[in-house]
Amino acid sequence: MPDTIEEKCLSIGVKLTEQRKVIAKVMSESTDHPDVDELYNRANKIDPKISIATVYRTVKLFEESGILAKHEFKGGKARYEELNEGHHDHLIDVKTGEIIEFVDEEIEKLQKKVAEKYGYKLVDHKLELYGVKKKSQ
Repeated sequence: MPDTIEEKCLSIGVKLTEQRKVIAKVMSESTDHPDVDELYNRANKIDPKISIATVYRTVKLFEESGILAKHEFKGGKARYEELNEGHHDHLIDVKTGEIIEFVDEEIEKLQKKVAEKYGYKLVDHKLELYGVKKKSQ
């Protein structure tokens, strides 16, 4: 199975220009959930000829190709992450914008239980929690 975004593009026939390769590399190496401006800033350090429009078009292409997931967390810009990370939920700090990925088996079981209670089989879900850091005592 392809590991990098570039390898995924090649495996599904998405043509990669040099600028798209830079954007793919930046996204593959991202450990956060960058928005388009952050991606542009990172890619532009590698290739100053990359425009913000190129980043927007490339992110849209990667999203439509099933390579990136777009998250529109409340109150912020759309953020992106690679789509191979397996299921996880998000905890978003409303003050700093920090995003914490987590998996909680109890929450997973509870969601299935709620769906079953109403006569449904759960096929997918998205959970976003919003909070602020507690002050240390």
